[in-house]
Amino acid sequence: MILTRDFYLRPVLDVAHDLLGKKLIHLVGMQRAGGIIVETEAYDGENDLACHAHVGRTDRNKVMFGQGGFAYVYFTYGIHWMLNCVTGPSGYPAAVLIRAITPTDGFDFIKSNRPKVLENQWCNGPAKVTRALAITGEFNGSDLCSPNGKLFIECGEDIPEKFISTTPRVGIQSTPEPWLSKPWRFVAKSSRK
Repeated sequence: MILTRDFYLRPVLDVAHDLLGKKLIHLVGMQRAGGIIVETEAYDGENDLACHAHVGRTDRNKVMFGQGGFAYVYFTYGIHWMLNCVTGPSGYPAAVLIRAITPTDGFDFIKSNRPKVLENQWCNGPAKVTRALAITGEFNGSDLCSPNGKLFIECGEDIPEKFISTTPRVGIQSTPEPWLSKPWRFVAKSSRK
């Protein structure tokens, strides 16, 4: 079952936490490719100096200023696409970066997009997720809640709190405190037995 709009129309930290265990899917023709979300990061509005919205509304980040439940996909470092889920009400720019998944669907498709890469490294980073699932800028602004969409997030497994850890966000070294150290990265521990 695809997550409904209400799931995303909540504070970004709640959504970032609750996306762990959900299943990210890209429909490629009739084939499903995707997996269980195991790592996310929250970016919370114009006051968050690590968030793209801190500079105000631009052509690049305008999707973030819409209502929750849409994909914000941007290009970075001239080589990587990054997938985010917009959260909260229209006008408040917040989003969750999907940092890692554990593949469950479309192994052949994923492998074809990640040749010569070990399976445990197919999707263990945000640029790796988009490359493995062939998610590009064409998905920017896509409705993640649409039953006819090609990119969506489904209900998955519930991950008990004891198997979830939080850390500061990754790759934002030039961001000043207190934003640099906010524990807004959520990780599902690899062993949940």
